[in-house]
Amino acid sequence: MITSTTWRGKRYAVLGLARSGLATVDALVASGAQVVAWDSNEAARSKVQGAELGDPVEIDLTGFAAVVVSPGVPLNTHPIAAKAAEAGVPIIGDIELFAEARAEMPAHRVVGITGTNGKSTTTALIHHIIETAGIPARLGGNIGLPILGQDPLPESGVYVLELSSYQIDLTHSLDCDVAVLLNITPDHLDRYAGFEAYAASKARLFAMQSRGHAAVIGIGDAPSAAIAREVAVSGRSEDLTKIAPGVCMDQSRWPALQGPHNAQNALAAIAACEALGISQAAIDKGLESFPGLPHRMERVKTRNGVLFVNDSKATNADSTAPALSAYPKIHWILGGKAKTNDLDACRPGFGHVVKAYTIGEAGEMFAALLEGEMPVERSGTLDAAVKSAAAQAQPGEVVLLSPACASFDQFKDYEARGQAFRDAVEALG
Repeated sequence: MITSTTWRGKRYAVLGLARSGLATVDALVASGAQVVAWDSNEAARSKVQGAELGDPVEIDLTGFAAVVVSPGVPLNTHPIAAKAAEAGVPIIGDIELFAEARAEMPAHRVVGITGTNGKSTTTALIHHIIETAGIPARLGGNIGLPILGQDPLPESGVYVLELSSYQIDLTHSLDCDVAVLLNITPDHLDRYAGFEAYAASKARLFAMQSRGHAAVIGIGDAPSAAIAREVAVSGRSEDLTKIAPGVCMDQSRWPALQGPHNAQNALAAIAACEALGISQAAIDKGLESFPGLPHRMERVKTRNGVLFVNDSKATNADSTAPALSAYPKIHWILGGKAKTNDLDACRPGFGHVVKAYTIGEAGEMFAALLEGEMPVERSGTLDAAVKSAAAQAQPGEVVLLSPACASFDQFKDYEARGQAFRDAVEALG
């Protein structure tokens, strides 16, 4: 794990004991800190070792160095915000502890990636290219294992961190050697005073950077373009690389990076890796060999010339829209527990759909919306949809699970739904 003498002898409260919270407790205890930990879930509390149990909302926080909260704790409504403010104790996250520990770690660099959409794919792609180039790398933040629970890299390693707005909110000293912003669209507005406050959270990733550190920013939306202008006028124009939308690229050699959204993700990853000094040959090799993320445009199998693609992670229409633009002839499996009662965001890709197969709770509603736009089959279940689509698809066409819905009507989560799709494809023989 990552430890630091900075924390030795200090008192910390840790609120939220999922994976990152438990890793935080372990790292602080191993560093010689005194820790009080809490989670409303008794099973989570039972996993704590070496720390006291106590709810930071109930105990006296006087003299504590910080309250370390999970990104999932809503600071705009949770009483810990007022309690910590009353005691004059900062609220931070595990990413801030990582930033504090950096001074004692072997010389390294950090790439931080944020954005409303595409950050998991871009983070994993950057990590893959770095490793392909033979450079030691760690994946963390909002993806993979908790960063404090991983061993420090040897000298010249690179930490690649996916950073949600919540994680950025909880750090004030993370100076990324390369900071990447992909896009900003309305999201998580229940946690912010409004869209402008959400966008300002993303902008803080660049405000924490030192001059001379690279800033890679997509300018396809007005808020991101405004942040790029702020970076430039702050005297950092030489640090800035802008990723413009709609750039035509040859993606034929990148099987896991199809569609215009992945062209933008790839451009951002290329710019980040160039800023790290990685050779073009290594970047090309990494793009070609990138396997993609599970359940995100995942190529499951080609059968009788038909490609089966698992995009189960697309839990709303905005997430599904890019998938429909990625292939020219699609048999589209969609449905589940709907988040909205329309599919308007997907409309630009309707012309690519050969036939739609609706499933789950939203199946009837989506079938009614799509009739007249394309042929529709009310399949009901994922297994039935896969069998029917496989029987009707022609060589060169794609059977795509991109549900535009949550999974909770028929599955535990999107991962279980994606695995069910894989299993159904395998069962075809």
